Amino acid sequence: MSGDGGADRDGVDPGAAAPDAATADAGPADGGRTGPGGGGGTDGGDGGESGESGDAADADGADEDSIALRLEQLILGAERRYTPFQAARSAGVSVDRATRFWHAMGFADIGQAKALTEADVLALRRLAGLVEAGLLSEPMAIQVARSTGQTTARLADWQIDSFLEGLTEPQETGMTRTEIAYPLVELLLPELEEFLVYVYRRQLAAATGRVIQAQDDAEMVDRRLAVGFADLVGFTRLTRRLEEEELGELVEAFETTAADLVAAHGGRLIKTLGDEVLYSADDAGTAAEIGLRLIETMANDETMPELRVGIAFGTVTTRMGDVFGTTVNLASRLTSIAPKDAVLVDGALAEELTRTGDAPVSEAEAAEAAAEAEKRGEQPPGYRFALQPMWQRPVRGLGIVEPWLLTRRG
Repeated sequence: MSGDGGADRDGVDPGAAAPDAATADAGPADGGRTGPGGGGGTDGGDGGESGESGDAADADGADEDSIALRLEQLILGAERRYTPFQAARSAGVSVDRATRFWHAMGFADIGQAKALTEADVLALRRLAGLVEAGLLSEPMAIQVARSTGQTTARLADWQIDSFLEGLTEPQETGMTRTEIAYPLVELLLPELEEFLVYVYRRQLAAATGRVIQAQDDAEMVDRRLAVGFADLVGFTRLTRRLEEEELGELVEAFETTAADLVAAHGGRLIKTLGDEVLYSADDAGTAAEIGLRLIETMANDETMPELRVGIAFGTVTTRMGDVFGTTVNLASRLTSIAPKDAVLVDGALAEELTRTGDAPVSEAEAAEAAAEAEKRGEQPPGYRFALQPMWQRPVRGLGIVEPWLLTRRG
C-alpha cells in the first residue's frame, strides 16, 4: 500500500513499530542477526571483546524492539495476526478494495508482512458493510477513510510531539524514555480516547446543525460564507534568522492564539499553514470581528511579527472540512495586498456589513444620522465597524478588485 495520507503525513506503515515488519512475528528484529564481533578486529585476540560488545548492542536493540512491540499491542489492543491478504479475506473484502481503503487511511504498503490485527479486520468489515448496505457509496467510503486518516494522523503526531515527549523524559536513574512511555501510555490512552470521542460528537452535532439550517439542498454544499486569511508578515525572513526551536514556538503560539480567537467569537478554523490561518464564519460581522481581534491581539505581543488579514464574502464549496472557490481565492489575494496590521475586505463583505447595520454606508451618512438622532433626542445608530474604500487594482485571475479597509469605530 503506497501512502496516500495527504499533505500532513506520508504513508504510515501499520507495522512500523518493528524495524523489520516481515520478521516481527518471529521475535525481536535482531534475533537472527550475527553481532559485529567474532573476528571483526584486525587482531584475533580482540575478537572476543568485540563480540561481547556486539552482543550487548544487539541485546539493547532487542529490548527496545520488544518494548516497541508491547507499546504497539497496548495501543492497538491486539496482537499482530494477519498479512494484508489474510485480513482482507477474513473481512470478506477483496484485496483491491481493502487496499483502496488502506491507501485512503494513509497506510503504506507492507507487502505480506504479518502486521495487522483483529481491529484492522473489523474496520475493513465495517467500512465495506456500509457500502454493501447502501448507506455509503464506495467513493463516499473512501472519502470517510481519507478524511479520518488525515485528521487523526496529524492529531497523533501533534500529541506525541508536543505532549508525550515532555512527559516521557527519564525521571529515574536507569530507566529509559521508552520504559517510562509504556505505563504512561497505559494510563493516558483510555482518557484520551474518551476525550476524542466526546470532541468528535460535539463537532459532529455542530456541523449537522449548520447543514440542517441551510435554506435548500444546494446550500448544504455550496453556501454563502465569510472566509478570512490571516498571514504573518516577513515569515520567510524569520525562518532564516530564528533557530528551529524558536521558530516552532512562534508558529505554535500564533496558531494557538488564532484558533482560540476564532472559536471564541463564533468562527471555524479551517486549517493552519504555519504562518497563515484560514477561517470561516456564517455572517460578515463575525468574520470582521475575528479579523480585527487577530490584529489587535498580535499587535500587543512583542514576540509576534505584524499580521495582515483579508476577508471575502460569497458562495463557498465545502469538501472534507476544507473550503474552495472564488471567494476563498479572493480572500487570499486580499491578504497578500493588505497593509501591515490591517484588515482588507471585498465589496460583498462591505455591502453585507452595511446591510446588517454593522457599518455605515459612509462616514458622512453616519454623521448625518447621528445629528438627526440628536435633534430628536434619540440614541444615534451604533456601528461596530468603519469601512474606507481603497484603490482599485487588478488581481491575477479575478479581474479588477476594489478592497475596503476595515477598522473598528470609536
